[in-house]
Amino acid sequence: MANLLFIISMVFGLGITLWAQYKVKRNFNKWSKVQAKSGLTGYQVAREILNQNGLSEVYVEPVRGKLTDHYDPTSKTIRLSESVYDSHSISAIAVAAHECGHAIQHQQGYGALVFRHNMIPILNITSGMAPLFLIAGILFQLSGMLVLGIAFFAVVVLFHVVTLPVEFNASSRAKQIMTKSNMIRGIEEERGVNKVLGAAAFTYVAAALVALMELLRYLFILFLQQNDD
Repeated sequence: MANLLFIISMVFGLGITLWAQYKVKRNFNKWSKVQAKSGLTGYQVAREILNQNGLSEVYVEPVRGKLTDHYDPTSKTIRLSESVYDSHSISAIAVAAHECGHAIQHQQGYGALVFRHNMIPILNITSGMAPLFLIAGILFQLSGMLVLGIAFFAVVVLFHVVTLPVEFNASSRAKQIMTKSNMIRGIEEERGVNKVLGAAAFTYVAAALVALMELLRYLFILFLQQNDD
C-alpha cells in the first residue's frame, strides 16, 4: 500500500509540475509576441509603478536568465529578466508589474509577506534536515525520527501555502494598477495579462499541492509504522 501511494504521489507530482511549467512557458511566449499599446517596457512599467507608490528608493535592474524575475526585500531591488527588462510585450509588463506588487506589499507590511519572510531562517534549517530524518525514519523504522522529519517538512509545506496569498495578492495589485494607470488598454491586453499572471500563479499552486501530497504520504507511512509496532 505504501509503495502504491508513493507511485501515485510521484506521478501526480511530476504531472502537475510539468503541466504548470508548460502553462507558464506557453503563455509567456505567446504574449511575448504581442506588443503593449502603451509602448512601455518592463523597466518603464516597474519604475512608473514604484514612483506612483512612493517607492523611488527601490532599484530596478536586469538579471540574467528567463523567468528569473523577483523582488529582493533585503536590498529593496526588483530584478527583471532579460526577456522582461527591455521588452514592450504584454508578458514583460505583466511580470514587471507583478514584482512591483511585492514591493508594495513590503512597503505596506502585508501580513502574509512578512510572515513568509520571517519563516526563511527557519526554513533554511528544516528544509535541509527534513529529508535526513525522513529517510532515516523510513529505512530504519524509527517512528520518533520520522515524526521529527514530518514536523520539519510541515514547515516547508506551510511556506508553500503562505506563498499563495502573497503571489495572488501581488498579481491582483498589478492588474488594478495597470488598468487604472492605462498601462494596459482594451479587453485583449487585459486577457493577456490575466493569462500570463494566472499561469505563473498556477506554478505556486502546483508546488503547494505537491508538497501537501508528500506530507500526507509521510503521515500515512507513519500510521503504518505505528500500527506494525
